[in-house]
Amino acid sequence: MPLSRKIAYVDLSTGEIDIKPIPLAIRKKYLGGRGLDMYILYNHIKPGIDALGPENVICISAGILVATPSSASGRTHVAAKSPLTNFIGSTNMGGFFAAEMRFAGIDHLVVTGKSEKPVYIWIHDGEIEIRDATKLWGQGAQQTQQLVKDELNDREIQVLTIGQAGENLVRYANVMTLLKNAGGRTGMGAVMGSKNLKCVAARGTMDVKIAHPEQALEYNKKIVKEITSAKVSVTQGKLGTPMIWGATNSWGGVRTRNFRSNQFEYSDAIEPEAIDEHIIGWAGCFGCQVHCRGRYKIPSGPYKGVYGEGPEYTAQGAFCGEPGCDSMEALLTGNHLVNDYGMDVLEVGSMIAWAMELYEEGILTLEDTDGMDLKFGNEKALIEMVHKIAFREGLGDILAEGPLRAAQRVGKDSEKYLIHVKGMSNLHSDERATPGLALNIAVSSRGSDHLRGRPAIDLYGLPESVLREVYSQPVKYDGPLTSHWGDYEGKPWMVRWQETCYAAVDCTGICKYHTIFLGPNFPNFEEWSKLLYLNCDLEMTPKEIWDVGERCYNIERLFNIREGLTRKLDHLADRYYDEPTKGGVPAARERTIDRDKFEKMLDEYYEYHGWDKNGVPTKATLKSLGLDNEPTHTL
Repeated sequence: MPLSRKIAYVDLSTGEIDIKPIPLAIRKKYLGGRGLDMYILYNHIKPGIDALGPENVICISAGILVATPSSASGRTHVAAKSPLTNFIGSTNMGGFFAAEMRFAGIDHLVVTGKSEKPVYIWIHDGEIEIRDATKLWGQGAQQTQQLVKDELNDREIQVLTIGQAGENLVRYANVMTLLKNAGGRTGMGAVMGSKNLKCVAARGTMDVKIAHPEQALEYNKKIVKEITSAKVSVTQGKLGTPMIWGATNSWGGVRTRNFRSNQFEYSDAIEPEAIDEHIIGWAGCFGCQVHCRGRYKIPSGPYKGVYGEGPEYTAQGAFCGEPGCDSMEALLTGNHLVNDYGMDVLEVGSMIAWAMELYEEGILTLEDTDGMDLKFGNEKALIEMVHKIAFREGLGDILAEGPLRAAQRVGKDSEKYLIHVKGMSNLHSDERATPGLALNIAVSSRGSDHLRGRPAIDLYGLPESVLREVYSQPVKYDGPLTSHWGDYEGKPWMVRWQETCYAAVDCTGICKYHTIFLGPNFPNFEEWSKLLYLNCDLEMTPKEIWDVGERCYNIERLFNIREGLTRKLDHLADRYYDEPTKGGVPAARERTIDRDKFEKMLDEYYEYHGWDKNGVPTKATLKSLGLDNEPTHTL
């Protein structure tokens, strides 16, 4: 059977391992990946636990379409309670790990407890071992992967690991695989570190059964042709995601020097075309034909000649726009270091930029920085702070705690300079001119987030008729829609629709770049319905897949409410409302988010989800989604 797949529970405290099938009824409700992980967390984590304590549960999983012929079906999902926000912790990453874990016979790995000493988990052809990782402790992500492959004498092994940041419990430590695939944002690396779990290794030669293989291959060829022929994919295959930075910075949509401006002027040195001069080749993830990952050598400085992968447009913001550094060396070096230490690039850049603004405002002094001149544009200080955060040295120990805890330790009204939501720093983007994108980051389930509900196509100026076609499927919508990104009308539905879409795609294990994230004609619910049938023999209508996404998002909401989430946390930092933008095209200048209009958007957004005025799912909503009796503890 195509859906005869397994979930494994590993208790690091006792060493017990339990492998069991995944019931079909659970599959139909959550599919896999993010959806099934959210169900597990809500059922297995007690309210109020310490996210860095042994009671936390971490899930590592494959979406239901991972390792099938479906295009870009290689995403790995990792979830736990977040040590950064104390809300839902969830991250989705590329590479080859999830596919290899599926080839090894496991779809979902659930890790509980804490080991007394460093260990790693070894999954191979239906078998699971807990092995000693003492010699791996203290190693970076790259060396760890190499050592595991050497020990097990197999170059094809895929390794999901933490670096030194995870060992040191940096609250936004990542899990990493290969050169730069990062499971970031919510501190999943710190959770692994707290359990003394250095890495998970997987190698499999088992079959992945495809229900209708010939039809599945033919249908995927059609989808691949549509995706690879799109102009945005062609550009991405030549410049990578830095193309997004180039476009966004040009009109005034990036935050610079923490939040002092919305455009990084005179930044030719780090534009995508400049990065391309240092690229020596291109790579892709499992089952992807776009190949958006550049591989480079650092051109100068103490790390000259070191190989790296990327950088993504997030690194351009973290190491250039936010700290005000227009240096290729800083960009490529910083990108390499956070990947090897295993830290979230967005959080690192934001925390350092925040500290730089505090320094320039006189809130931090030379005594606080151990004599470091932490002014904007100081490239040497920027790189030094990356090291200090990873090893919790000096000021780095404070910044390693994340926004709210760091502000509590610094005091002196420093919190007002934070650009965060729910204790998670924002992407390097500036949403003061784009109300729809501003609403997205404010309400996202895991904190300030561009990957959970961002209506990116709102920036394209698409005709209303096109927007109507997109946002009226697979559920009907007759409300307002506007083509201009500066308007408020229609944006709550767009955000709510994108949230459900992205939740559903995270359950399938397909990359968001192969969905409507980048183009209105890219695959979504209709195509996923066909893919599930052809690959898994699972018959689900587009509306039923929509319900999976909605169920996933509501169970995340329930988890967060149980941990203390209220309406007041679905808001932006005060600077969004109080400080006008300064740069960019005329339509992006002198813009703030209107508080009253934002509150109206929030009311509409809640209503579309079936939540009350406080953002709590109603009994009718939960009953319609089959969530009225959760937690049920059936898996």
